[in-house]
Amino acid sequence: MTEEGRAHPNCRNASNLYHECNDYCFKVIAEAKARNDAKEQGNRATFSDQAEDLHDEIDDLEDHPNGDSDNVVEKHAEVDFSKLSGRQKKLFELRLKVNEARKANQMAMVAEKKRMEGPTESRGVSKEKWIEERKKKIGKLLDANGLDMTKAYMLDTEEMAEAKYKKWEKEPAPYGWDVFNQKTLYDAYKKRTKNVEIDIEEYNRMKEADPEFYREASSLQYGKAPKTSDDKIEKMVKELKARDEKRNSFSRRRRFRDEKDIDSINDRNEHFNKKIERAFGKYTLEIKNNLERGTALPD
Repeated sequence: MTEEGRAHPNCRNASNLYHECNDYCFKVIAEAKARNDAKEQGNRATFSDQAEDLHDEIDDLEDHPNGDSDNVVEKHAEVDFSKLSGRQKKLFELRLKVNEARKANQMAMVAEKKRMEGPTESRGVSKEKWIEERKKKIGKLLDANGLDMTKAYMLDTEEMAEAKYKKWEKEPAPYGWDVFNQKTLYDAYKKRTKNVEIDIEEYNRMKEADPEFYREASSLQYGKAPKTSDDKIEKMVKELKARDEKRNSFSRRRRFRDEKDIDSINDRNEHFNKKIERAFGKYTLEIKNNLERGTALPD
């Protein structure tokens, strides 16, 4: 009732300040409320039935993601589109879009999984499987000799132990700026001069012939190089050529992946793309994924 207590708020004449509701007004209000409740209940039942049908179709797609979507689309294609109402047509289009999106997502997920997984072993046994089998074999030998895993070195022979020691003593290759430090350059010099043949007799003869063989800075002959024989020059040229051939023949074999996307036109361009990917890959990952999915392009 209003503040005056004369008109009901749901009455059609509630805006009239001088109106006072009677039995007829209350009867009209009750009938209108009954009609609205019946209409709401009918709409709610219709939407619940449509939603249930849609959920049933989605559940069928989840149970059979590979084949049932085509069957559902074919089943909907048999429906007479002209006999449907506006609401039914809208629901029919939504069902078709749900089926198409589910099928596309399923195919994209399978393709991405194949692309992200590593290649399977084409021949032989994998490294992990070989390590597991070797551990089992060593474990049986240790159990037979009454030893535990910490005493596994006692099964090694002398040759195997020497090979392990040599492998442990081997220093890793220089990396980064360590390639140009003094120690690395000196090690490279020793490696080059290791195969140089030294003639002690000729060395002693040249030393006796020249009183200033070891010259000092105050010597008048400082900086004067002794005459070098032709065979020594030939040996130096031969060593330089062998060094160049070894440098040109060096090639580290890299594993080729067939499933990897090809984004280069030649080897040089591939190497350049790898450097760009290392520098800016984390910033352009989302843009690249959107372009591959097609979501970055306008409709």
